[in-house]
Amino acid sequence: MKIVVAVTGASGAIYAKRLIDQLHQQKVDLSIVASTNARQIMQEECGVDLNKCPGTLFDDKKFVAPFLSGSNIFDAMVVVPCSMGTLGRIAHGISDSVITRGADVFLKEKRKLILVPRETPMHLIHFENMAKLAQAGADIIPAMPSFYSKPASIEELVDTVLARILDHLKLNGIEQRRWKP
Repeated sequence: MKIVVAVTGASGAIYAKRLIDQLHQQKVDLSIVASTNARQIMQEECGVDLNKCPGTLFDDKKFVAPFLSGSNIFDAMVVVPCSMGTLGRIAHGISDSVITRGADVFLKEKRKLILVPRETPMHLIHFENMAKLAQAGADIIPAMPSFYSKPASIEELVDTVLARILDHLKLNGIEQRRWKP
């Protein structure tokens, strides 16, 4: 599979870091694009330099990434964490960065686009933008961890969300206790 992981400047860089690690373990052809703020937050929250992550890293301001053209076939794009500013720009077709242009291409080509917003509280405009994107074909998977698996660490808690992302990508990787009533 060819997957793009786009990292925005929302808090929650651990979601991106753990997803990149999981996709690398599964030998996915991985492209990464990160906003300037995302690079800083990844360093602050995780101590990670995105330049040293596995995969091909693209600059968010240089429109040279292959996934920016519909003629290049990619399987999925995951925006994680997805700031509400980025989500709003995607919802309104504003392609002013590599991240937003990439998302626009995935929507127009009917390819898998997963947005992982990490924001609270939300207001009506956030909900309207998420609804608009869901209607356009995007999968919205908020970074809302589950607790029924009794996670014992922050990583296990984060993995409850990552397991859902991997489910939507039709990939395995994280053993996750499934809900059984």
